[in-house]
Amino acid sequence: MNRYVIERAIPDIGSAESEELKGAAEQSNGVLSAMQSEGKSIQWEHSYVAGDKTFCIYVADNAELIGEHAERSGFPATVVTEVGKIIDPTTAKG
Repeated sequence: MNRYVIERAIPDIGSAESEELKGAAEQSNGVLSAMQSEGKSIQWEHSYVAGDKTFCIYVADNAELIGEHAERSGFPATVVTEVGKIIDPTTAKG
């Protein structure tokens, strides 16, 4: 599977209360569960909330599944970028 960063433009998400975020996560999880039960390989790892955007990290077989999740969940996938490589501080020890 491939890893993707999904930028979602969601007005006022940065000021959302914890209950609103919980509801959003539940909605996303419900769609993911349905998709997985249909044999589709897609997983949500985590998201960052920054201003009026979220940056979500997903693992999926392809970008089309990211688009399908966005459509079914109602959360926009404004920009979908496949991750080519991952680096971290240990990369310097190469």
